[in-house]
Amino acid sequence: MWLWALLPICLAVFGTVGIWVVFGIAVSNETVNITARFPYISECGTYDPQSCVFSQVCNICAVLILWVVVIRFQQVRDYGQNSKQSVLFGIHVFGAFLAFFVGLAYFWLQVWLTYKVQPSKDRRWMGPLRAALCSICTILVITMAIGLLFDTGYRSMASISEWALVMCFFVLFGLFASEFRHIDHHQLTVQNQGLSKTQSISSGGIIMYNSTANRTVM
Repeated sequence: MWLWALLPICLAVFGTVGIWVVFGIAVSNETVNITARFPYISECGTYDPQSCVFSQVCNICAVLILWVVVIRFQQVRDYGQNSKQSVLFGIHVFGAFLAFFVGLAYFWLQVWLTYKVQPSKDRRWMGPLRAALCSICTILVITMAIGLLFDTGYRSMASISEWALVMCFFVLFGLFASEFRHIDHHQLTVQNQGLSKTQSISSGGIIMYNSTANRTVM
């Protein structure tokens, strides 16, 4: 159903507009000085009132990202393919690592899955497009990491790379609309691990539940 394609598009649009609104507020109330150097995204969202907006943008985007990732995982599985910154600088860098490096690895995985799993109607243009965006993201991650971890004198370049990287990530999330438009329905299923073995009578047969919640009709 094509409505599912709106989910990644909404994520991309909302996230992009949201962080630029935060940037605009930060510039307007002069909590960042773009004449000195271009600020990091987290710097724009450090002070009130934009910190409140930035927090809600992050919260909503986190929920939408989780939803998109779960649906994409289930879609791939269903087609048979299993397989001023805070003083807590260390935690901030670790969070950035999870967001950028792990996120980049996730999107490179999606490039591979584009050629390996169904649906494949848009494979001819979607694969090269994802690969090109991931290549750009790789360059941006390296540039950002060098500027952040080493005093190279190019902090503005590192922060610009961060903004560009986030924009590319939102575009990559939006591209899931190509696959999501083929979804007819969506049902989230959760396996209950560690179920004790029980027996029940259903339709004249015995259904045995094992520890992985799979059912065998006897």
